[in-house]
Amino acid sequence: MITSSKRFRPAFVLVFAAAATFATPPAFAQTATDRDGLEVQKARAKTLELHQRKTYYDATMWDLSDLPAYVPQQTVSGPIRFWGNNYLLDSGLGQDWEKEFRRFHPDAKFDLTNLKSALIATAGLVSGLADISANRHITFAEVESFERMYNYTPFGVTMATGAYDVNGWMAAFCIVVHKDNPLAQLTVEQLDGIYGTARDGGWDGTTWHPEAARGPEKNLRTWGQLGLTGDWADKPIHVYGLNLRYNNCDQFEREVFQGGDKWNENLREYANYVKPDGTLAISAQQLMKDVSADRYAIGWTGIQNLTPTTKALAVAPRGGGAAVPLTIRTVRDRRYPLSLDMFLYLNRKPGTPLDPKLKEFLRFVLSREGQAAVARDGKYLPLTAALVQRELKKLD
Repeated sequence: MITSSKRFRPAFVLVFAAAATFATPPAFAQTATDRDGLEVQKARAKTLELHQRKTYYDATMWDLSDLPAYVPQQTVSGPIRFWGNNYLLDSGLGQDWEKEFRRFHPDAKFDLTNLKSALIATAGLVSGLADISANRHITFAEVESFERMYNYTPFGVTMATGAYDVNGWMAAFCIVVHKDNPLAQLTVEQLDGIYGTARDGGWDGTTWHPEAARGPEKNLRTWGQLGLTGDWADKPIHVYGLNLRYNNCDQFEREVFQGGDKWNENLREYANYVKPDGTLAISAQQLMKDVSADRYAIGWTGIQNLTPTTKALAVAPRGGGAAVPLTIRTVRDRRYPLSLDMFLYLNRKPGTPLDPKLKEFLRFVLSREGQAAVARDGKYLPLTAALVQRELKKLD
């Protein structure tokens, strides 16, 4: 999880949360030590050890024959410096890419030592110490830091699709309700109405878009506003989500609020903490425990956190279209509208060619061989042929 520089956080949010009569008390840790940021980081590192070399998806489930085979266009030698996403190093995907790429370019050298955290990814580009930063979707502050230095935006290429159900590997957002809830689906606009509030616009990168504004009349605060009748009609929607400092919320704002920052005033937030045995109490799992006990709850989490008393809703994209259930295949092909991307960012001045060795590596990542490495790692999902072709066009 990472932090963001901006959030709408009214001082009265906890008062409203209490007044909303949620079914269960929040599952907060009991001591300041349990919530200490450095202690949480230690527990997070232990949790990652359980996942990093585990394969969750069988590589043979993907037919990658429609992806272009890698054919070198030029010889590459010398170092390629990577900064950012620690999951590439922890899982071994970065090392696998290096091994496969050097079969074609034995004189190429990879420096993976600064794959420590997405938090430092853009800093590597800004400082000129990185050739490639591996990252989730870049944040407002990260874009702005780069633009202040270079007066243009970082160049980004999608390297893989986020996970379907693996904690930490950018799993798709799953919208969950209690199993008693009659709803089967929601639209992105309805999620905006439930989780958001009136706003004056939204951000795309560092550009403000007033056309993303909406008024309070689009707020959805009762289940009756979503068409439920009988006992449900006048019941308030109990809104559960992750702590607004986490980068997941920045991603949610981008996908659901059109880049807006303003959240439902009754949102209940959850944060990671350290359990007595030193392991991590994952915020999304705490959230699901409480949603499981609250008949009028809605939450967003990963599908891996579903419980016997909760269910996942299908989601229809903004602007119209059929609702799509969350499955591993609808995440990979992007039909599910709350799927997430993973990126490689470079410093490329607009109108100029890419550094030849970096272009060659990006071509490799977007090839059958590069995506086969993603599939072997078994956590992120390999790109489809259509997505590969879209990203390859960016390299020209």
